[in-house]
Amino acid sequence: VTDLSCGVMEDFWAVVLAGLKVWVYLIVALLMVPAMFGFSLGISETYMKILIKTLEWATLRIQTVNTEQQILKSPSFNGLIQREEGSMEKELGELRRSRPKSPLGGDFSLSDCFYFYRRGVEDIVEDEVTQRFSSEELVWWNLLTRTNYDFHYISLKLTMVWVLGVFVRYCILAPLRIMLASIGLTWLVIGTTIVGFLPEWRLKSWLSEWVHVMCYRICARGLSATIHYHNKENRPRKGGICVANHTSPIDVVILCNDGCYAMVGQSHGGLMGVLQRAMAKACPHIWFERADMKDRHLVAKRLRDHVNDKTKLPILIFPEGTCINNTSVMMFKKGSFEIGATIYPVAIKYDPQFGDAFWNSAKYNMVSYLLRMMTSWAIVCDVWYLPAMHQQEGEDAVQFANRVKSAIAHQGGLLDLCWDGGLKRAKVKDTFKEQQQKMYSNMLVRGEEESSHNSDKLPPP
Repeated sequence: VTDLSCGVMEDFWAVVLAGLKVWVYLIVALLMVPAMFGFSLGISETYMKILIKTLEWATLRIQTVNTEQQILKSPSFNGLIQREEGSMEKELGELRRSRPKSPLGGDFSLSDCFYFYRRGVEDIVEDEVTQRFSSEELVWWNLLTRTNYDFHYISLKLTMVWVLGVFVRYCILAPLRIMLASIGLTWLVIGTTIVGFLPEWRLKSWLSEWVHVMCYRICARGLSATIHYHNKENRPRKGGICVANHTSPIDVVILCNDGCYAMVGQSHGGLMGVLQRAMAKACPHIWFERADMKDRHLVAKRLRDHVNDKTKLPILIFPEGTCINNTSVMMFKKGSFEIGATIYPVAIKYDPQFGDAFWNSAKYNMVSYLLRMMTSWAIVCDVWYLPAMHQQEGEDAVQFANRVKSAIAHQGGLLDLCWDGGLKRAKVKDTFKEQQQKMYSNMLVRGEEESSHNSDKLPPP
């Protein structure tokens, strides 16, 4: 009996081992090899077609049961407050229209307070900044993310589809994706380390770019990423700076699927530090120590030295400095626009229907975030390469940064906001308050001058 049970166990483990071998061979043949050479066998496309059909069916089922929700056609970021577009002077002028103007001068009116009261209440109810740091809400449930309307039981069929989706995402897709991402990162460390020992020849640069792109493509397959690149003729070139809006840490993976970039960032420890040190051996990435990051002149010098060498890869920078929730583009830091390099703008827009790519670092750590990504349906996004931009004569770095930001926002269909993304963790700077006070003061002075000029034209009593 003992020999029989041992034989059964040996046969069982032999079958398991054979199954694992077949599983690995299928992954290598169907996913990794096509990813390494930048082509697809159509598996991802078939998966996306099935997924789209399933989500469309689910949406129709929900619409049929909840017809009263069909009014929710507008994007959720329109919010509760419908703000009017206009300057402070224009809006205050409308409030004063019914008040007769005194010919004795002075343009202050107590009714001005109502304008500031209204703006203050609007910002308390729904300000333009805080909502950019929470996940983008969907109008309809995508069998993955709940909207602001709590999901409730609708039908047995829809519930069964949701249960099946949980099984597929957590029991099939998640292990496969984790395996692919682990292989991609491991190969990145090993490959860049080996390339780093080669002499500084042209072959080393070619191998370094190939290893980087290959490993990033494997990682992208680990996210079931479907990426649509537009206007490839405008792709960043060597000796320039690529700037893009920032939604997620995987923005790097998305962009590096179509080309290799030199990274800029702070040196880290742990696993991230291992990756950084290995990558720096094969490619001229720019990593700073924490103390060095505070030295703007040192940072600018190293960036300038890099872009002046036309043989080096374009630098990839996210000037917002933090992740925004895929609805807006916030203020660009001016540092990368001060060195006089060619700027290659890139707009990235994720489709929230298949998964929320936004990283809310205040709510999730990196590991939790990546697990959420690997248990979503897929990562689908569009990438637009915009024409190269240069600083114009008489244009300072701030104006140049705002012009680039506006171009990215317009192309990606994002809101163009002037607020600093640093407000995610800090209070409003006093300069912003002083700017608003100065605008109101200038308006009053201008009104007094106009009133004084008109009083001079009055006939003497």
